[in-house]
Amino acid sequence: MQNITNKTNSIDVGTSGQIPEHILNSSEPVILRGLVNNWELYKAGQASNSQAIDYLKSADNGKPAIACIGRPEIQGRFFYNNDISKLDYQSQKMPISEVLDLIMATLNAPQTPSYYIASSFVDKHLPSLRENNDLDISKHINSGLMSKPEMKIWLGNATLAACHYDTSDNIACCVVGNRRFTLFPPEQIHNLYPGPLELNPGGPAISMVDFNEPDVDKYPRFKDAIAAGQIAELTPGDALYLPRMWWHQVEGLSKFNVLINYWWNNVPNYFGEAMNVLQHALLSIKDRPLTEKKAWQQVFDYYIFSESTHAGEHLPEQARGSLGKIDELQARKLRAQLLNKLNR
Repeated sequence: MQNITNKTNSIDVGTSGQIPEHILNSSEPVILRGLVNNWELYKAGQASNSQAIDYLKSADNGKPAIACIGRPEIQGRFFYNNDISKLDYQSQKMPISEVLDLIMATLNAPQTPSYYIASSFVDKHLPSLRENNDLDISKHINSGLMSKPEMKIWLGNATLAACHYDTSDNIACCVVGNRRFTLFPPEQIHNLYPGPLELNPGGPAISMVDFNEPDVDKYPRFKDAIAAGQIAELTPGDALYLPRMWWHQVEGLSKFNVLINYWWNNVPNYFGEAMNVLQHALLSIKDRPLTEKKAWQQVFDYYIFSESTHAGEHLPEQARGSLGKIDELQARKLRAQLLNKLNR
């Protein structure tokens, strides 16, 4: 890693398995040392990789998951080919136990393919895993109108997920193997050189910069990202609270690595997806004349990026409509209006 000296703040939570109340309101990442030391999967991993693999296989119901498989030459970095016309690995459906067998068979090989299962639902593929390996995230968030937090598993040999952001808050639990997160605040997007929106490994755009060997001629602003970055080193049992929209590269540093994470949005279910707005803006605004785009920037600043009550505060409450608080009825009206216009 290139000269990132800032370390992510950490607190020791011992073996309580409890998340301090103030953490999930933080706008900064925080490492929670020892948060999942009481998990049975953690204990199996402390004994050996083979015991952790056997433990996971005992919970596997055999439903196929998406496995990413890369040639030894990619050295665990799931990325693009040279001309960015396709990804440099293959994806195929297979049971998690089959992937675990492949990892186990090549655990001590000098050169091995890269095996990675990313973002698979625990309840769908490993339904019994929750019994002795779980956090109660729901009690920390506004539960009335929110979706249940998603519990997902990420496992593989030594792999690297290129730097990207997610649109949900995240608790990432390092259960087996060591992990390194390289983190950047949202405003560093300009210095991270995001790649294509349509073709990418996991949904969000990824940084095109190779953090270990950055091409400073091609990506000169990356040096400014380095100054703002921070490193979160996780050992088994640790967890990372990662606020939404923070950029993060994730490295599994051991021969076998398991991470379990929880994603949630602390907003009502009827809210729209913000990424949809970006796609619509690409269609409707991006290629308009610069002077017009600057005017639309002012419009968005006024209606969207100021305080949510700002644009309607001078109007009587009954006249505010969508400029007032968006409730479920108002959300349905806005969605219907938008669908009607898009379908014309």
